[in-house]
Amino acid sequence: MHFDEWVLGASLLLLLSILAWKISSRLGIPGLLLFLGIGMLAGSEGPGGIYFDNVEIAQSVGVLALAFILFAGGLQTEWADIRPTFGAGLALSTVGVLVTALIVALFALFVLHVSFLEGLLLGAIISATDAAAVFSVLTGRSVRLKGNLLPLLELESGTNDPMAVFLTIGLIRLLTDPHETIWGMLLLFVQQMGIGTIMGLLIGRLAGWFLNHIDLDVEGLYRVFTIALVLLTYGLTALLGGSGFLAVYLVGLGMSSSTVQRVDRISRFHDSLAWLMQIAMFLILGLLVFPSHLLPVMGVGLIITAVVVFLARPVSVLIALSPVKISLQEKLFVGWVGLRGATPIVLATFPLLAKVSNASGLFNLVFFVVLISVLLQGSTAPFMAKWLGVTVPEPAALKTEAVS
Repeated sequence: MHFDEWVLGASLLLLLSILAWKISSRLGIPGLLLFLGIGMLAGSEGPGGIYFDNVEIAQSVGVLALAFILFAGGLQTEWADIRPTFGAGLALSTVGVLVTALIVALFALFVLHVSFLEGLLLGAIISATDAAAVFSVLTGRSVRLKGNLLPLLELESGTNDPMAVFLTIGLIRLLTDPHETIWGMLLLFVQQMGIGTIMGLLIGRLAGWFLNHIDLDVEGLYRVFTIALVLLTYGLTALLGGSGFLAVYLVGLGMSSSTVQRVDRISRFHDSLAWLMQIAMFLILGLLVFPSHLLPVMGVGLIITAVVVFLARPVSVLIALSPVKISLQEKLFVGWVGLRGATPIVLATFPLLAKVSNASGLFNLVFFVVLISVLLQGSTAPFMAKWLGVTVPEPAALKTEAVS
């Protein structure tokens, strides 16, 4: 394809994705499911016929997109809102992720007859959740959650990606390097989380000072500055051995909670940029998968999805939130809306590039689990919220405006 054909094709895919989002919000189906579907239809086995199998490019785009999405998430989150749920969110993003991975690993060991480490790698990859998917469904159906459920889900989704990334990288090392030990993996955890936290707080503080004291004269340059800030934060933190995802989220969170000037306008810009990144990421991941390769894993994929949705996620939530004083219904809802999103698919490319045994089968299995998880949990999230009684009535003022 020539360059102008690529430009035309990319624009059509973006426009189709925007239309698909509008349709998904009306039907109560998570938009990411349709984004992936458009990518698959545009791929080599679909009507689009675009052949794409470059795992390295797909992973690079996915990692870059996730960095901007996490920064935008932090930028739109107020510390005052998440402070009451900080302990619960941290427990979900660490203990919850680990328990989910362990349950999947035990199941894979005894039922799928793979090694415990291979099962743990599968569990680690599919342990990260995507709150944006369920928020889109709830917003489209005008479902309002009670209490601190929304901030809790926001915090979990912003902080569980680093844990899932750490587990994935650490387990790949254990599987591919005979000299790697569990102690080395624990050191990796301290290194990634420690450096990621320090860099996120430090760069966030410096960025806040810069925005408050340096007048760039041109409004658009502040947006360029924040784009460079995300790239600098992720790249520098990763080079130092820390979690770039954790760092960019903390930078965004720090800026949103400070007295940074223009933060509202910057936040609106990065919300649009995050949408672009999200659509691009899902389209490329959709292009990467070959639908015919999903057929052999359908049986196992349905079983794994059932284990994750009905056992691993609910149990991990109940364990992680056992010290937290929220109702059982709220805990059950948090357990139900643990949708898998783009992060597991991006993480599934890591074993491919590391040439882990049966990595292609693992990628296809993870992709299928994500599809079914989003379809099942995403489409039923509004019903479950109302059935469990975790919703609040829509304000009368908003109802009146909607009618008028």
